[in-house]
Amino acid sequence: MGAIINNIEVWQWGLVIASSVALFLLSPWSKTSGQFFAAKTKEKQPNWLMLTGSLVISWVFAKSIANASDLGNKFGAVGGLAYAAYYLSFIVAGVIIYYMRVKGKLKSIHLFLNERFGKRALQLFSLIIAFRLFNEIWSNTMVIGSYFGEQGSTAYYASILVFTALTLAYTIKGGLRSSIFSDLIQMGLFAVLLTVILSFLMKEESFQFSEIARSGSFTYDGGINLLFAALIQSFSYPFHDPVMTDRAFITKPKVMLWSFIAAGVIGGICIFLFSFLGIFGKMQGMEPGNLSDYGKVFGPVLLLLINFIMIVSAASTLDSSFASFSKLVAIDLGVGKSVRIGRLTMIVVAVLGSVPIFFNPSVLSATTVSGTMVIGLTPVFLFWKMKAPPSSFYLSVLGGMCIGIIHAFGSFPELLIFTDGPYAALLWANIFGVLLCVFLYLLPYGLKLKSEI
Repeated sequence: MGAIINNIEVWQWGLVIASSVALFLLSPWSKTSGQFFAAKTKEKQPNWLMLTGSLVISWVFAKSIANASDLGNKFGAVGGLAYAAYYLSFIVAGVIIYYMRVKGKLKSIHLFLNERFGKRALQLFSLIIAFRLFNEIWSNTMVIGSYFGEQGSTAYYASILVFTALTLAYTIKGGLRSSIFSDLIQMGLFAVLLTVILSFLMKEESFQFSEIARSGSFTYDGGINLLFAALIQSFSYPFHDPVMTDRAFITKPKVMLWSFIAAGVIGGICIFLFSFLGIFGKMQGMEPGNLSDYGKVFGPVLLLLINFIMIVSAASTLDSSFASFSKLVAIDLGVGKSVRIGRLTMIVVAVLGSVPIFFNPSVLSATTVSGTMVIGLTPVFLFWKMKAPPSSFYLSVLGGMCIGIIHAFGSFPELLIFTDGPYAALLWANIFGVLLCVFLYLLPYGLKLKSEI
């Protein structure tokens, strides 16, 4: 058994290095800021297929796959559905940004916030999304590390640092252009690998779709709290993710809209299917978060495929995070539109984003905590046409951050929790948080109208 494990590790290292080197050699070299920050090729925009594929693979990442499998193991099909509910974010963002672009003639999220609420609001928003990108780096790379060794081991840290450096290398070469180019290749690999893995599962006599569909229960103890929380967060979560919103302004509005709708449907289905892996694992007596046990059931080949799909998906998210962070600093914050500044920024965030792995944080918390902390963005974008004063933005966003911090420290009042089961506090923190944020957002607007009468 030891020899098999060693062989798997060798193959994994080979796949990581080979795929990264191939992407580096194939990735286009960006010389202009338009190429590096907006993925323009001879002034042409990415087409519908390119944008859809890039959106799907940048969100169906290692952290999401791991979470979907774990939630499937814990709650059955309901757990997979709960995590897939986050993909409603694509449709919400696509529809709202479509109207912002068509009706409001807006060129970017950052320009909208700067024009509506001022420079300070833009800086606060930029700080929030920088925190989001920072989380994406460590939360995805630590999933990769877990496939090379125990958390805290030398192999664990070495794989994370090597993987991050290799992904950074090809992203520095072309910026967003390299990210979208690599997304197409990674999406193709992802589709093939997912098909192969599902085929393996369906060959097993104990794998029955009827049992999978009936697994779990629509109860608060069965994961419904997380499902409702995900649906609520879908109205704010996408707007603090520049990996998504940056791509909403690089094509024509209609192309963008249909790409976002398709990405939401495809991504949600993919994540739901990945929860089957966890459901089947539970049927075999496996514990959540221990995908290495699949090697005992299916053999080393399937285990290698599972691990490789995590590597592929993590790379797509990592390169997108690097590209978005460089645009945030260079373009949105106006530090400098040069490609050189964009590349230096990527190096800085790669280093800083790797620091948390040495403190053993929780992977799921990167989604649930940051998702709660940004619920204050809900009224900002839901009521984007409203001429609200800057104070509306600050009250709503800071109010949401306070709720998120209270929840993160486990201090949300029990008197305000009206359901039982896992994630009950998360659900009610989001319900009361959104209601509070909407009230805080509308309050200055209402007072302003009253003073004008």
